[in-house]
Amino acid sequence: QMVREQYTTTTPGTSLERPKNEYIYKIGIYGWRKRCLYLFVLLLLIILVVNFSLTIWILKVMWFSPTGMGHLRVTKEGLRLEGESEFLFPLYAKEIHSRVDSSLLLQSTHNVTLNARNSNGEVTGRLNVGPKMVEFHSQQFQINSKDGKPLFTVDENEVVIGTDKLRVTGPEGALFEHSVETPLVKAEAFKQLRLESPTRSLSMDAPRGINIKAQAGNIEALSQMDIKLHSSDGVLLLDAETVRLPKLPEGARGGSGISQGLYEICVCPDGKLYLSVAGVGSTCQEYSRVCQ
Repeated sequence: QMVREQYTTTTPGTSLERPKNEYIYKIGIYGWRKRCLYLFVLLLLIILVVNFSLTIWILKVMWFSPTGMGHLRVTKEGLRLEGESEFLFPLYAKEIHSRVDSSLLLQSTHNVTLNARNSNGEVTGRLNVGPKMVEFHSQQFQINSKDGKPLFTVDENEVVIGTDKLRVTGPEGALFEHSVETPLVKAEAFKQLRLESPTRSLSMDAPRGINIKAQAGNIEALSQMDIKLHSSDGVLLLDAETVRLPKLPEGARGGSGISQGLYEICVCPDGKLYLSVAGVGSTCQEYSRVCQ
């Protein structure tokens, strides 16, 4: 309490009574207001301590450091992740590559999808790796070797295999539903080469010739119907020591060849073949009208 006092000047020998305190002023906060203020300050201190503790805990759990956060490091080349990382939302990056001494693994519980977009945000290429199928959507798909040579190219018009040799190792071989254009069909060493059409015909066409060659073995042509060897402009050459036709019917002696419907294969001096009605003896003539 502060008391304002009044002072009165008197002469010596006189006595005056001191006046009573008429006004008393109280300065400060008292009562319940003071208790509420202390409680509010204490609450602020508790909140400050809790926030500071949570901040320290988050920094420790997230592994914050001057160079990055956890396995994430910020370098001059970009961001570097150490160990396994999990992304819950899409990841946008210009380039993703692994370390020199390890491989890059992309793993997902469902599908792994890689999208390429243009400046307008439209998807121009998509690679979808699923549990049962790998799908690629783009105008062209190409696989290159380490020196940049195209090995496999696919577009809307054709499929190009750029290797020197295409090897099919399946036990059933290769199945082609349409035509195949190739300069050489060759089997592996000590293996048989078999060209087969189970329900349709098998046709081999070439503008300059067809060469069928077996280094060590036989060549067999089997067909349910007819086998036709046709040359549009040239001759059919059978170059061998012996040409055998073992299943041709033979006529009986003394019978008429016309009644039996048998014919004899004759050869002209220039190698041309023609049929002649079979008789008791040979009916081939060296200077036949057909050979002229």
